[in-house]
Amino acid sequence: MHSFRQAVETHDAAAIEATLADDVVFTSPVAFKPYPGKAITAAILRGVLRVFEDFRYVREIVDANGRDAALVFEATVDGKHVNGCDFVHLDEQGKVDELTVMVRPLSAATALAEAMGAQFEQIQREATERIQREAAGA
Repeated sequence: MHSFRQAVETHDAAAIEATLADDVVFTSPVAFKPYPGKAITAAILRGVLRVFEDFRYVREIVDANGRDAALVFEATVDGKHVNGCDFVHLDEQGKVDELTVMVRPLSAATALAEAMGAQFEQIQREATERIQREAAGA
């Protein structure tokens, strides 16, 4: 969990992506369906880095086997204080294969949905470009 947490805390997008399994599934606090795959998950997380201000983890709860964790965070989005939690599961290789995010209060979730909505065209473009580069063998 330390690698993922450290990458997020240092806003290191490349390091965050390196912690993700190819088959990672991201479940957003503001979208109905999960997003499967490393390309889209990494692009979403880069978008989150752009919209969250003053992001910090304030608590970490890890299960005995070290493969499941709840990382409690605080941040600001468009002037709204956000409390949230990243629920992270690691696969057998220590890569993040499940990431579920929850946020509160409703006003902050709404601000996050609006801010991420404004980012979504760029997020989709970044994910598509990554998939195309991988297909081309780059």
